[in-house]
Amino acid sequence: MEVITHLTQNPSVSNILNGLPDRIPALVDLAITIQQIPAPTFAEAERASFVQACFEALGLADVHQDSLHNVYGCWRGKNGAEPVIVSAHLDTVFAAATDLTVKREAHLVHGPGIGDNSVAVAGLIMLAEMVQGLGTRPRRDIWFVANVCEEGMGDLQGMKAVVAKFGRNAAAYIVLEGGVYGNIFHQAIAVRRYRIDINTPGGHSWGNFGNPSAIHVLGHLIAAIDQIRVPSRPRTTFNVGLIEGGTTINTIAAQASLLLDCRSEDNQALADLLAQVHKAVDHIPTMSDVQIDIVPIGDRPAGTISPTHWLVRLTEAALRQSGCAKVHFSSGSTDANIPLSQGLPAICIGLAQSYHAHRQDEYLDTTDLLAGMKQLFLLTLAVSEFS
Repeated sequence: MEVITHLTQNPSVSNILNGLPDRIPALVDLAITIQQIPAPTFAEAERASFVQACFEALGLADVHQDSLHNVYGCWRGKNGAEPVIVSAHLDTVFAAATDLTVKREAHLVHGPGIGDNSVAVAGLIMLAEMVQGLGTRPRRDIWFVANVCEEGMGDLQGMKAVVAKFGRNAAAYIVLEGGVYGNIFHQAIAVRRYRIDINTPGGHSWGNFGNPSAIHVLGHLIAAIDQIRVPSRPRTTFNVGLIEGGTTINTIAAQASLLLDCRSEDNQALADLLAQVHKAVDHIPTMSDVQIDIVPIGDRPAGTISPTHWLVRLTEAALRQSGCAKVHFSSGSTDANIPLSQGLPAICIGLAQSYHAHRQDEYLDTTDLLAGMKQLFLLTLAVSEFS
């Protein structure tokens, strides 16, 4: 779109972009500093305090944390109408005791959580610094938000609080993920999560042999779920991600449970999958003293905006201006689910490429980081109506 091209011709913008290559090494260092601060879901306070200190040092307005440890900072616009929200989630999937040792080799940085989502949080901080360097203000306020509870059992509670704060007053939500440069996530897939509990009387493995075991019942249930067939289009998935139960090797388990994640691009396909899960539960052969309970523990709502929506078109233009030859229009489960589910303009974009996400051998390829930051800077200015 022409607005992106015009921005690159603005002397202030051009000056910031010309100096950006020299700032990328500092951005990588900042990402590593952030990665070194443990931030499991529900335990993001230390990392939140670090980001708050960075926002305060930059002189952003109204820097504060809410009760969840979402961190907010604002660069005031000329009239404050319809603010732009740029966010990156603080939390990681890794426990606090995880070895966070980083190894660097050329353009690769190895370390748990470096791509998801430390580099995005670093990019958020550097974006605020770049915007301040323009010397003049955009029309809209720009709110920089480092939010909690995106991963695992967080159920997007952080972004739910952010949208509750800004809601329909916001012009748009720009959500940052570290490792998906070249993608525009404009479709939020629906996710439902459940804990399935099995309870039996249990007993001694010898003296009460023949009594039903909660673990054995759970095994039959997992096998039944594994036989469910789902469509490839619309893409629909399920996963048993965690199982627990039992007490000792010679005890018939009185309790066992699993955590089940179900996803789909289509609400009806997801409903069909959940119906099959319930059917699998109903058909598990059990005795009268076996109890099976299905407990909802997560609901990430679906939503979408058209590829022709002005926000998507601006994002594509910013990507192409940054040098991205092939743009992917994607669906996924991100913090953008919350605004999209409420009919609000939102997209999720990446800053670089990362691999082995949610694994301890995760690594970040910094090759596209310059282009990713250029894309983010231009898109933020365009949406905030800087001229």
